[in-house]
Amino acid sequence: MKRSLMDILCCPVCKGDLVLRVDAENEKEILEGNLRCAACNADYPIHEGIPNLLPPTVR
Repeated sequence: MKRSLMDILCCPVCKGDLVLRVDAENEKEILEGNLRCAACNADYPIHEGIPNLLPPTVR
């Protein structure tokens, strides 16, 4: 996932702002980490550079 996506991403559940936690990255993108909604506290994992933005109830 590219850091520039943070400018356009929002929580799919409540449209709140997402907070990024990076566990691993290279010079081009974030490889592992987590996106957490500041409003509803939903977590969205980032695995192998791909954010899983499915709502927690659907996963």
